[in-house]
Amino acid sequence: MIRHLVLFKLNDGVGRDDPRVVAGADAFFALGGQIEELRSWECGWNITDRPIAYDFAINSAVEDTDALKRYVDHPAHQAAAGQWREFATWVIADYEF
Repeated sequence: MIRHLVLFKLNDGVGRDDPRVVAGADAFFALGGQIEELRSWECGWNITDRPIAYDFAINSAVEDTDALKRYVDHPAHQAAAGQWREFATWVIADYEF
């Protein structure tokens, strides 16, 4: 199995109530039921107010590297990630477990 972690940081001046952010979060909340390669799917907003914290997180799992590629290339994932490019930066970690 491969764990796929993504942490998003909203750009300066962009808030969670920005309509683009709301739409982007909604797109990610819906992904879990749209992509068959996903074995687990969690995402949500950070609940702490620490300067080093990121704003939004995705924690998911897929079977193997082929499934990860199919997930990344899936049109629903591409559409959701494309929205976040407008207002956030992110870091990713993929590891076997």
